[in-house]
Amino acid sequence: MRWIVFDFGEVISQRNPARPAMAAKLGVTLEVFETAYWDRDAYDRGGSDSDYWGRIASSLGVGLDDALIRELTAMDNAGWLDDPVLETVALIEDLAALGVPLALLSNAPSTLGRLAEKVSWAKHFRHLVFSGDIGCAKPDAAIWEHTSSVLGSSDVIFFDDRQSNVDGALAAGWDARLWTSASAARVELLAEFGDLRP
Repeated sequence: MRWIVFDFGEVISQRNPARPAMAAKLGVTLEVFETAYWDRDAYDRGGSDSDYWGRIASSLGVGLDDALIRELTAMDNAGWLDDPVLETVALIEDLAALGVPLALLSNAPSTLGRLAEKVSWAKHFRHLVFSGDIGCAKPDAAIWEHTSSVLGSSDVIFFDDRQSNVDGALAAGWDARLWTSASAARVELLAEFGDLRP
């Protein structure tokens, strides 16, 4: 049976709802905060929490101490993890119940990865791959090769909400599809795996 590989951010997770609270904690507007916040590439490739928040503080002209870094990191992680998209979780549960092998491939820092491994939906995945643990990130060619090696297969259906990641996976020979919603993915998978419970 083919593997199904899911992205995490804005597929299983909501678009982090903690952003306004983090901006307020730093004393800046959400618009100003987001300009710095979404520059996460180095963080996703293995950078430390302190380096990431330090770059944000420097770009915003605000001060940080270790306690505030820990608080912001905790807020950030909770925002991504505490309120998943229930329709996506239901789809994952239904696929797992059918015995479909599932994996997660996420551009995410290691700190988030360790917490994600403990949430309830994580038990449905046979493998969870986080870019922060391996020093490369989607859409790098190396991350598809690494994940195929972990799975022992390149015969996968991959869902991601970013076209650049879909394009990278397609170039690696994966069956990659742009994520729009759990309901749309459920319809796509009917032909592959038969009837999925609504």
